[in-house]
Parts: sequence; structure tokens; C-alpha cells
Amino acid sequence: MAAVVRWWRAGPLGLLVLLVLRGARAEQTEEHLKREHSLTKPYQGVGSSSSSLWDLMGNAMVTTQYVRLTPDMQSKQGAVWNRVPCYLRDWEMQVHFKIHGQGKKNLNGDGFAIWYTKDRMQPGPVFGSKDHFLGLGVFVDTYPNEEKQQEAQKRRYAPGNQRVFPYISAMVNNGSLTYDHDRDGRPTELGGCTAMVRNLNHDTFLVIRYVKRRLTIMIDIDGKHEWRDCIDMPGVHLPRGYFFGTSSVTGDLSDNHDIISLKLYQLTVERSPEEEKRDKEVFLPVVDNMKLPGVEAPLEPMSGLALFLIVFFSLVALVFAIVIGVIVYNKWQEQSRKRFY
Repeated sequence: MAAVVRWWRAGPLGLLVLLVLRGARAEQTEEHLKREHSLTKPYQGVGSSSSSLWDLMGNAMVTTQYVRLTPDMQSKQGAVWNRVPCYLRDWEMQVHFKIHGQGKKNLNGDGFAIWYTKDRMQPGPVFGSKDHFLGLGVFVDTYPNEEKQQEAQKRRYAPGNQRVFPYISAMVNNGSLTYDHDRDGRPTELGGCTAMVRNLNHDTFLVIRYVKRRLTIMIDIDGKHEWRDCIDMPGVHLPRGYFFGTSSVTGDLSDNHDIISLKLYQLTVERSPEEEKRDKEVFLPVVDNMKLPGVEAPLEPMSGLALFLIVFFSLVALVFAIVIGVIVYNKWQEQSRKRFY
């Protein structure tokens, strides 16, 4: 999926490239824009109308060109949340955003998050939204908390372990995990990548794609109209019926965090019978081969032969125990009669 040109931003040549690439893929998908889950200009009624599909929270504000989650001011937080739960099985969320402000280098913060969670409109410490959430969080983090703390304590990162900020990461939470701000979410992240997204003169995009239990995140931030891989994680189980939203927060440092559009596409994907069985409905967010507190890995269903053998040997053991019991009881009775004689 890397370097795939989006037709709506790349013109006729991009459309031709996209068609050729899709024709070469064994797995075909169709895309359909879902307006009830999309936020686009001119943002009519957002946050101010009972008929609006989106709610504003905190310091978020709407203009004709963008929805500003937080202004370039200290100690602000804001969010925009979709009112309609999403029941799509496979989907793609394209985020057109802009982060800019007066701060230089790392003197800016703190970033924003894109959410697909059970609860909505819940303010909190994780980029302006609640901790211990149920669902998926994708974080565009512009301030390296861990690095600054380690510098203050005169520590060094292990070789090859340093991350360059701004940094994009993702987290799946079953409600029991805490986002670790001091370590920039490192203990619970599914993966991540560096993304230099501040104060750019061209458009910046992020896409979250969820297909067949695979979570893929790509970015287009270089002004080249092509996607670059960031995160690719199979075995991600997300329940349906959750809400999309995005939130931001500033502290002592700040930035303007602007959302220009959120476009959700329904993906129609062919599945084999095995894939249909594997991709059954789930009721709690979980990631295969990752242990989340409070959630046990689901047991594989037993085959018919295994179940038969268990029942058969259990019956044999029961019969054997009964026979042994009868023999012991008869011996005991014989010994009792001999004592009376």
C-alpha cells in the first residue's frame, strides 16, 4: 500500500496508477464514502445544531476552513465527536490535518488523537480524552516527554531505541490499560513512525485502514501525493458500534491543531469461508499475541474427534473406578465375615 497515489488528490495520472495497482492485486476492494461518519467543509451545523452529525467539546471551534481542536495557547483542550455509531466491518478513515504554531523545534505540544472508541465526549488526560478507553487510539504526538525527562536525569537511550518527534503511534485498549504519558505511550503501543508534520506549507494526511482484522496506518506528509507506511498490525479485533472522534490538548507548550476533513470509506472486501469464520463478531478490543490485562486469550474450539476422545476416556476412567470400588467393597465384606467366624 506504500506509495499508492490517491485519485482525488493526484488527478488523472494518479487515477490510472491506482487502477493499475488495484488490477494487479488479488484482493479487490470497493470504497464508498459514508457521509454520516465524515466531517467536511463547510461544516454546516457542526456543534450547534440538533441535526448535526458531529459534536464539539471544550475549546474546539469551527471556521469556514477547518475545525480547530485547540488554539496556539497554553492549557487548552478540545474535541469533535461523531454522533452516529459505526457498524461497518471494514473501513478506512482519511484524516486531513494541519499542526502549526509559534513554537520552534520541540518547544511545542502536545499533539492530537484520532479515536474509534465505545465512549464519546469524555474529556480526560490522553490528548484531551479519557484514559482506560475501550477501542482504538491513534496519536500524533509532537512533544517527547520521555526524552526530556531522561535528559533532565542525565540518562541515555539504549542504542537504536531513540524515537524522533513528532511521532505517530497506535494503541488498542480493553479498558484496563493506562496511557503512559511519561514514556509517550511506549509500553502499550502497537507500533509507530516519525512524522515531521509541524509548520508545513503543503497538505498533510493520515489514513487508518481496518480490513480483515488488520490495522494499517499510512501517512502522506511530504507533499508528494503518495502514502508511506507507518504501522501494519494483523490480528486486531475491534467491535462494531463504536464512535469516531478526534481530540487535542495543550499544556505549558502549545500549537494550533486543525482538522480540515475526516472522510470515512466503507470497504467491500471478499472473504473466503475460512476468513468469514475467523472474522466473527467480537465484543471487546483485543490484539492477537498481545496480553492485555484482564483479558485471557480466547481458547481454540475443540474438534469433534478431540471432544469424542475426552468423553470416551472419561467414561472408561469412570467405569474403571466403579469396578475397582466394587472389588474393594467385596474384599472388605469378606474380611468382615471372617472376623465374625
